[in-house]
Amino acid sequence: MQKTGTVLTPSLIAIVGFLTVCPVVMLLIGSFTEGLSAFGSFTTAKYFQAYTDPAFADILLNTAIFTLGSAFVSTVLALFLAYLNTRTNIPFKFLFKIMSLIPMMVPHILFAVSWALLLNPSNGMLNLLLREVFGMEGGGFNIYTLQGMILVEGLLDLPIAYLVIAPAMSSFDVSLEESSRVCGANNLRTLFRVTLPVLRPAILAAATLVIVRSLASFAVPSVIGMPGRIYVLATHIYRVVATGYAPDYGLAAAVGMSALVASITLIYLYRRLTREGEKYVTISSRGYRPTVIDLKGAKYPLFAIVGLLSFVLIVLPIIVLVYTSLVPYSMVPSARAFAAMDWRHWTAVLADPISLLSLRNSLYLGVGGATLGIVLSFFVAYVIVKVRTKASGLLESLSFLSFSFPGIVVGIGFMWFFVQTPLYATIWALLIGYIATYLPYGIRPLTSAFVQIHSHLEESSRVSGGGAFYTMRRIVIPLLVPGIVSGWILMATMFVRELSLSVVLSRPGTEVLAVQILRFSEDGLWGRLSALGIIMIAISTTLVVIATWIGQRLTKVNQ
Repeated sequence: MQKTGTVLTPSLIAIVGFLTVCPVVMLLIGSFTEGLSAFGSFTTAKYFQAYTDPAFADILLNTAIFTLGSAFVSTVLALFLAYLNTRTNIPFKFLFKIMSLIPMMVPHILFAVSWALLLNPSNGMLNLLLREVFGMEGGGFNIYTLQGMILVEGLLDLPIAYLVIAPAMSSFDVSLEESSRVCGANNLRTLFRVTLPVLRPAILAAATLVIVRSLASFAVPSVIGMPGRIYVLATHIYRVVATGYAPDYGLAAAVGMSALVASITLIYLYRRLTREGEKYVTISSRGYRPTVIDLKGAKYPLFAIVGLLSFVLIVLPIIVLVYTSLVPYSMVPSARAFAAMDWRHWTAVLADPISLLSLRNSLYLGVGGATLGIVLSFFVAYVIVKVRTKASGLLESLSFLSFSFPGIVVGIGFMWFFVQTPLYATIWALLIGYIATYLPYGIRPLTSAFVQIHSHLEESSRVSGGGAFYTMRRIVIPLLVPGIVSGWILMATMFVRELSLSVVLSRPGTEVLAVQILRFSEDGLWGRLSALGIIMIAISTTLVVIATWIGQRLTKVNQ
């Protein structure tokens, strides 16, 4: 098996290197090129045009405020929830697991749209309610602001920050806190003088990861920022290539280099912080049990806050979308609204050829793309874990490089490549771009699964006369079924909901669900958008259920 892995490694390095390095190289070349039709004609004019634009300073400032503000909201809320979950006796702790997983299944564009439906200043449901109840003229809430963008993005990235902070919160020795209390410090002083300083690397790592995610975010800035004329790097790039009569891909590439450099720097900082966190590991070898603080009278008020957050993150977006898909126009929930409900928006979507085409393309990319992606992830993970050479280390670095690339920037890089090939404006361009962007989502669970398989099992098969592929088919793959299913689910759901890469690479005939939903949003067709959004969520949920069922069946067969 070692020999097989050694043979595989160069091929995998070539494939993964193409997927991750190609868009970066093409982006760099494109940034020094006049346009798609003038490839190879180098100039620095695009950089001069990009960075001398008087509006660019405001865009950079908006980007900084948006990313830092989102990181602050996510990290503070995640710290609050992680502390309640690991350090207190708050009831119904299963809610924390739900909050950390389920929101990832709701496409970001639909979450952003649900908030726009609630709080847009003209006909948002909550604003309409305030006008009816209090007779307000204008005023009310306006989600189309920088503060609105920060709130929605912060809530979206809360699960990511929580998954980083919660394990660290429960991993240090209780004697540190006990010593603080013995010295007379109360719970609050112990929290700020002992617990939080020990958690500093994890907190900074979570904040850095959220900054990376918000820098790459396109759904919130497009749905909430653009109607309010608030532009960040992602939407500025989108305007350059998707609006006007002559898209300027050279200018977009020059601007994209800024986002790419910033994102790679942040990922490097994140990895340094996570390694730094190892110095703060304080679990001792004796029986470990985290200190549980009795919240007393604050137990149920705090649980109410957690319940409200769960409602806002999980239930509210679905309710708003379902309701909006059934009413003829934006209406406050009332007897009149319920009487007016019908299926007109659903009928319109199901009769719309572009919506049906986007549905078919997303299904093809979700099922077929995830299957191809998990096959590649399988071999990459095998070489990373089982073939410990410098070449496998290079493969590991290449395979996780794309995690730091903003989707819209990767899309610009691939655009410069695909336009030189027959792949341009085909579904294959989207397929390659998706796999390149989300390959780490397939590799991560498989590397974890491979680590659990002891090499003695493979050696026993080889001693008994089993060849490399026989051992892989009869020994390794059956044991990897849970990891394969997890990776496939992650990739399939990401492919179905993908937006930022798709807005650049999608062309007439290759529309996908997220792009069609964005177009409905730009046209103000909220009912059709909501109906198509519910279909998207149903597809993602169905794929998860079917994949989980198949995984369970295969696991039983192999036992």
